[in-house]
Amino acid sequence: MGGLAAVILTINVAVLLAVIIVLRLRRRTQARKRSDEQLTVAIVLVFGVLVAPTGFGQWILETTGQLAEGITRSGTP
Repeated sequence: MGGLAAVILTINVAVLLAVIIVLRLRRRTQARKRSDEQLTVAIVLVFGVLVAPTGFGQWILETTGQLAEGITRSGTP
């Protein structure tokens, strides 16, 4: 039961971080400071770590891999 609660908590934190990322990225880029950009990068990295072991994260990994493989194959004669 403890493992299930940890998975649910991880997914909830990931959803919260996704909302924060969307809100931060909607702001005007001209008004951002370097520290603001660094905070956004840190939030995105934590989001990636939380989403990676989920089914959605695995789907993104497989899709990106297939896309990269297709691009590589199309570039070779």
